[in-house]
Amino acid sequence: MIRLILAAALVAYVPGALIYRLPTGDRARRAELPAEERVFWHVVLSAAWSLGVVLALAWCARYSFNRLLLADAGLAGAVLAAGRGRLRYGGLARRPSWTAALPVALIVVGVAQFLPTSEYIIGGKDPGTYINEGVQIAQRGSIVIHDPVVAAVPDVATPLFFPLALGQPYDSLRFMGFFVSHLRAGEVVGQLPHLFPASIAIGYGLNGLTGARLAVAAWATLGLVAVYMFGARTFGPAPAIAASALLALNVIDVWFGRYPNSEVAMQALFFAALLACSRAHEDAQPFFGPVVGVLVMLLVFARLDGLLVAAALAGATVLSWIATDTKPRLGFVVTLVGGVAIGLAYLAGPLRAYFQTPLNFTDQISRPLAALALLAALAALAALIRLRRRHAEQVRRVVPIVIAVALLVAAAYALFLRAPGGKLTDYDAYALRTFTQFFFFPSALLVALAGILVVATHSFWRAPAFLVAFATFALVFFYKIHVVPEHFWMERRTLSIILPGALLLVGVAAVGDIAGGRRTWRLARRVVGAAFLIWLGMAYAAASRPLRSHVEYAGIIPYLEQLAGRIGDRDLTIVESRDAGPDTHVFAVPLAYIYARNVLVLASPKPDKLRLEAFIEDARQKYDRVLFLGGQGTDLLSRRIIAAPLADGRVQVPEYASTPWNVYPEGARRKEFDYSLYQLSIGERGSGGGFHLDVGDRDDLFVLRFNAKERSEGRTIRWTGPTSYISMPGLSGAEREVVLTMHDGGRPTAAPPARVTVRFNGTILGTLDVKPGFQEYRLAIPAELARAAGDAIEPAQLTLESTVWVPRDYLGGNDTRRLGVMIDRVDVN
Repeated sequence: MIRLILAAALVAYVPGALIYRLPTGDRARRAELPAEERVFWHVVLSAAWSLGVVLALAWCARYSFNRLLLADAGLAGAVLAAGRGRLRYGGLARRPSWTAALPVALIVVGVAQFLPTSEYIIGGKDPGTYINEGVQIAQRGSIVIHDPVVAAVPDVATPLFFPLALGQPYDSLRFMGFFVSHLRAGEVVGQLPHLFPASIAIGYGLNGLTGARLAVAAWATLGLVAVYMFGARTFGPAPAIAASALLALNVIDVWFGRYPNSEVAMQALFFAALLACSRAHEDAQPFFGPVVGVLVMLLVFARLDGLLVAAALAGATVLSWIATDTKPRLGFVVTLVGGVAIGLAYLAGPLRAYFQTPLNFTDQISRPLAALALLAALAALAALIRLRRRHAEQVRRVVPIVIAVALLVAAAYALFLRAPGGKLTDYDAYALRTFTQFFFFPSALLVALAGILVVATHSFWRAPAFLVAFATFALVFFYKIHVVPEHFWMERRTLSIILPGALLLVGVAAVGDIAGGRRTWRLARRVVGAAFLIWLGMAYAAASRPLRSHVEYAGIIPYLEQLAGRIGDRDLTIVESRDAGPDTHVFAVPLAYIYARNVLVLASPKPDKLRLEAFIEDARQKYDRVLFLGGQGTDLLSRRIIAAPLADGRVQVPEYASTPWNVYPEGARRKEFDYSLYQLSIGERGSGGGFHLDVGDRDDLFVLRFNAKERSEGRTIRWTGPTSYISMPGLSGAEREVVLTMHDGGRPTAAPPARVTVRFNGTILGTLDVKPGFQEYRLAIPAELARAAGDAIEPAQLTLESTVWVPRDYLGGNDTRRLGVMIDRVDVN
């Protein structure tokens, strides 16, 4: 524990505390800042340095946690040596006041709201990608993963696992979220920017997988404090603490404060950058100029949106220079330009596949329009600069009003007039309405719009970058969200800047110090405003209450540890395809990149059998065992490919409902993973015994497009879907009859009758009317069909085409499966 505390302090506090005390850049004025802000900068500067070291070392494939500690200790030693005993403030530092308790309270609230964090370490979506990217940096020390399992796949077998991605800046897909950049070298790169994974790597170095998961809560808590610090400096402590408290209670922040995502890191870094920009330019403190550039560079390493932040801060700085004659700090300009250049080199280098994806969102029409808008903006800026001295006062008066009016008009249009049509989707057209209705609330939006007017007329030039950046992000992301339109995932776009910025505007309008008017009216406004904030906080707390008792995928980590324990270090595990139906493939990523098992994922649920036979024979020379992990839905077997069952597994974990953009999530449900583990070998399969399958019991390699395993009336069963398939290896050609044991499942009388059309290798054998109760249904197999099946290399296939019904449509509830009939056994005699 002592080692953990010392290491955490060295990573997250000591370097920044010493850098902040350096006797340069007008240290006396830094010492006069509030004590809580000084501590905040100690943490932010330390985090920036440590994250920069992790990224630099990982970019060079040299990262390790011990090297990070050495770098932090080395910087601390260098600063102590450079300071030459002059790191004390010498009585200049301001003593802590009552306001120091406010960020401490926010930290307590953050711990309560954001812990425990999700156990989302599986693959398939961004959260699992972030976690596994971070663990890979910690384990292998590099952004580029050198994966020997990929490199060991012979050329003849690469189509089984790595079909070429034609026209893409990568060779193939390793896992969802991981690209194979060079197939023969086995080089793999995570598709998501690596700043947030770098923090996960630090957490992993501190306390393993538990520490890695805590990274998201640490960022979310730091985000609360960053919003407060910027708000307190710009608008005063009352609006700042109100906004931060409301943010901590809002359902979006509560959800993503526990759920791995880079937006929480962007939120903390963005508001820290805003504060540094204000201190550098409006407060004329030169120390903070380079800090802004460094933080913006880190934002580019966190998200592509970081480029928008850089543009907004640069534009606001130029506006401030024009209107108030506040010249940009040289340190700010140099580090901003240099940081963005480094970020672009990173995006165009290791992350070129990720960088290409946003460009694909634009089409041949919008790109010229965007270029034209950029040229127009640059021309307008050049004109303003030219006329700066003559029209500075007019710019000072007009620019805030223009930005405010543009936001108000855009909000009115989005709320009342914008409608889908042409290329405009419904979820894009109604993005602001959805955000307001479900997550921000209409009354809060009205107050926030009033806050825009207040800031524009009273305090815009205290921090011009705030409203400029807020307007930029609001206009961009409420125009096109560029994300899967599901809740809560869709609202991640608002988390970094829009939601906290809007809450700051609410705080300013409700309890901000606005000059003018009688004292009685100002007091009444604050009383009414405080009452509104209390009501809004209670509404936010009520909405987020179900989330505070929910841990996404709780229990999946110990279960995966048990599964990994069944697989040896020298085993090769082939995992079913992503298209197979079940979600067993999501286990592949943590098995490979957290638990260091040798894993490959099939590219198709129907792999080429000859290639697969050759690959298994080759793999048995390199590995102790060749295993297969799947739920159901892989046509894997042939006359020579044999699978011996080793183990079955089933786990249910809590998963919050994912709903379309116009439906609020209903709550938690149980996510089930059902799989079997087999050992694969090559040999001659015996024939002449027909085919006999107990459906629902280790049937995973024989069934495709069925529903999950169940039990009914003491039997193992599965429900068929609209079209389900059964693979039948080992037929001799002498079989003459198919016997299906089925039950209509007790479907409602209003549902269509249970009817199943049966095909044998594409030829219809007959159509069956399935009755209640388990009964045997027999169909004859023509002799010529049976002989052809007995001579074929591929297994025979039985196709069941069922009339289906959806339980939710007839019985209510949440069951949206398309159910055919229950099937218990298949016998071919």
